[in-house]
Amino acid sequence: CFYLLKAFSLKDQMCRCSVSIPSNIAEGYERFSKKERAHFLSIAKGSVGELKTQVMLAFELGYLHKENYLLITNECEEIGKMLGKLMYLHKNN
Repeated sequence: CFYLLKAFSLKDQMCRCSVSIPSNIAEGYERFSKKERAHFLSIAKGSVGELKTQVMLAFELGYLHKENYLLITNECEEIGKMLGKLMYLHKNN
């Protein structure tokens, strides 16, 4: 029972992070100032880091196959880099 609860909880948290990333990007672009946009991009980037951690845990606990783990981790890395560049542009322009 605990195993199923832990799996459900991790899956639920991963889904929340996945939704949080584009939601914070969208919210940031609805703001008026570059500082506010950068803030919400920062929150989105934090959610990427959180998702990467949860994906690693899911893999270590045997919930994800290695190929899915590598694919998702690489996607998170790319999204994190893109968000970092966008944050830099908003803070320095």
